[in-house]
Amino acid sequence: MSDGNAVLPWLVIRQDGNGNRYRVGRYATRTEAQEVADRLDDQGQEQLYVVERTAATGQAG
Repeated sequence: MSDGNAVLPWLVIRQDGNGNRYRVGRYATRTEAQEVADRLDDQGQEQLYVVERTAATGQAG
């Protein structure tokens, strides 16, 4: 089974104190992404974790 074509439109982004942003992971549902962001936020570090939806690209229509 290959999940190379899986749709993972939800991103968890880490933003540091300097405004630098890094993608932490991609997820299939907003709920899943939010749970990851919440767990990372609970670690007590000074980074901000946010959930964002990617723009739909490359879809035939």
